Amino acid sequence: MGRLEDLQINAYLSKVARGYKNNAFVASALFPEIESESEKVDIFEFNKEAFSVYNTERAIRANSNVVSPKGFNKKSVTLAEHDLAYPIDYREDDESKKVKLQLHATNVVTEGLKLKQEKQCADLVQDINNFPTGHKIKLSGTSKFSDYDNSDPVGVIDDGKDAIAGKIAQDPNTMLIGHDAWKKLKRHPQIQGLISNNLNKIVTLDLFKEIFEIPNIVIGKSVFVDEAGNFVKVWSDNIVLAYTSTLSSRTEYDPAFAYTVKKKNSLNVDEYTKEGKKIKYIRATDIYSPFLVGAEAGYLINDVL
Repeated sequence: MGRLEDLQINAYLSKVARGYKNNAFVASALFPEIESESEKVDIFEFNKEAFSVYNTERAIRANSNVVSPKGFNKKSVTLAEHDLAYPIDYREDDESKKVKLQLHATNVVTEGLKLKQEKQCADLVQDINNFPTGHKIKLSGTSKFSDYDNSDPVGVIDDGKDAIAGKIAQDPNTMLIGHDAWKKLKRHPQIQGLISNNLNKIVTLDLFKEIFEIPNIVIGKSVFVDEAGNFVKVWSDNIVLAYTSTLSSRTEYDPAFAYTVKKKNSLNVDEYTKEGKKIKYIRATDIYSPFLVGAEAGYLINDVL
């Protein structure tokens, strides 16, 4: 029996998988997804050619003014396949309402893939070694934002914004704040002091966007279970500033801090059987790779509490 007879893509469950989204997952704010037709892609790093002042005047019958191209740096990546399967014994199938059990299995494996992607992205941008000099700071002592009397979160965040603008001529448009850091930061007297007395001094995300002039701010709340069965925060007490692509139709050529490159239509759910067809597996598969493409378009504020 051929593979296509044993294994079939379940179009209905694949649609469920594509539509399933946990609101706690925020990595896409820093790693916007772009689709690729192939599994091997080249990401081109932008340079400063567009910011040079050129001699553009041309006399009659003179030659045109020609730019001397500086070339591009590029990063090549081969996308990785990720899959996760959920077993359903035929006896469980008989005793349950089939569709509900399959949908449950689909949600479990899809959630697993999404959580893995979130963790991969978080690990990349919370590693201080992935940022160049001048684009990272590790807080200590009285500089930690938990020291309400001495710390300067406004100054630290503004310094991060200036570092990005000084390298890419763009202000950061995205900020990701770990949940624990956000809980402490929104109660900081310096932040609350910037709010009008006519307000109730509750710092909301909208107010935070106004204070720092950053249009997209998200809070990292997702968790995973470690080997001991304990819940662990995916996003630690860090803050990441970044300039990310805002184009409605993104391609791998757009300048930005980071991307998740995903093979087009790669997220699918299929069914296959083993153990003499006594066990059916609901499996989710996706093909993608998250990676940093321009670390100078980002800034890490590490260990803020």
